[in-house]
Amino acid sequence: MDLLEYQAKELFRQMGIPVLPSQRIDHPTDLKGLRIPFPVVLKSQVYTGARGKLGGIRFVENTIDAIAAAQAIFHLPIMGKYPKVLLAEAKYNPEREFYLAVTLDPSSRRPLLLGSQFGGIDVESSLKHMRQVVVDQEFSPFYARRLALKMGLQGNLMRSVSALVEKMYHLFAERDLDLVEINPLAVSSSGELMALDGKITVNDAALGRQPDLAALLATIPTQAGLPVSDLNWVAREGNIGVLCNGAGLTMATLDLLHKAKGKPASFVDLGADYRQCASTSDLQDRLKQGLDLLIQEKGVKVICINLVGGVVSCLQIAETIASWLKWQPANRQLPTLVVRLVGDQFPAGRGLLAAMDIPVYESMDDAIAETVGLTAATAAKPGKPPSLLLASA
Repeated sequence: MDLLEYQAKELFRQMGIPVLPSQRIDHPTDLKGLRIPFPVVLKSQVYTGARGKLGGIRFVENTIDAIAAAQAIFHLPIMGKYPKVLLAEAKYNPEREFYLAVTLDPSSRRPLLLGSQFGGIDVESSLKHMRQVVVDQEFSPFYARRLALKMGLQGNLMRSVSALVEKMYHLFAERDLDLVEINPLAVSSSGELMALDGKITVNDAALGRQPDLAALLATIPTQAGLPVSDLNWVAREGNIGVLCNGAGLTMATLDLLHKAKGKPASFVDLGADYRQCASTSDLQDRLKQGLDLLIQEKGVKVICINLVGGVVSCLQIAETIASWLKWQPANRQLPTLVVRLVGDQFPAGRGLLAAMDIPVYESMDDAIAETVGLTAATAAKPGKPPSLLLASA
């Protein structure tokens, strides 16, 4: 289970990870007693990304504007979710933004350190420049320094980032967590580091050993249920279904389809944490549920699947897609699927799909163009699986 940003930052603060002065806001009038000097940023506290793009993050200069902005944010759904709490935080102007994370490598079941000099909302750039270090023996500062060096850092910045990664690892290990992520990690002109946003995923099985975390989870506001699992599903009119993992990637895919004069219909965001799924069954369930949602939309002729593997391999994703197709009734008419994958074991995933006579594309532009072109075609014939068009990075 994920923590909200303000809860994750409280754990950061306890571990000595630098965070900005902040205050929880339960009602717009709480801003009359704000203890942080203006200007401040108000952040919607929801279990999804893309808050900035969708209006859930606003900068304000005074109390009157802050109350008005808070009222708007409380009534603004982000991927179908309304916030119960806002976070008011001091404004910060970074010179650079990094990405850092500690999670589990699903293949080795060992801790995995992740880092990139390209943080923030630019998901694609972060992944292309992502560096990894597997902690294959007892942890030592060597692993943190190795990650910083692989990121291309030197001097004081290398030492500062290494020290921060050490703290992230200790938080991860001591609290039995599944994920500790800072994105973005701000770097000021003087080299100061600041965790501007953070995500923590709690291992439910470890809650018996972590009473403090269990108590913290009990304080999380209840969220309205979604159609299935914790998928972010938004229904719209159009003829192209979209399935992605991560709000940034979802928005980018929708933008590219619009630019190509496509008409996106419903879209499903599996969530950025899909990239850290260590359980094959979890991966299969979420992906299959997303596909099941999209094929229920009568107007959808093509489904564009754009998934970033991260620590979940492309082979696992390809196996899940193949399994889903095999279980479809022979007489069901399915939309054509256009699939794009980025991540490890892409050749193996491509080979699996090729063995099913699935054509393979190597560029995102070709996949988007094919998606838009196929919207004029009829639905797949009964008894035949839909075509899948796979594009790599």
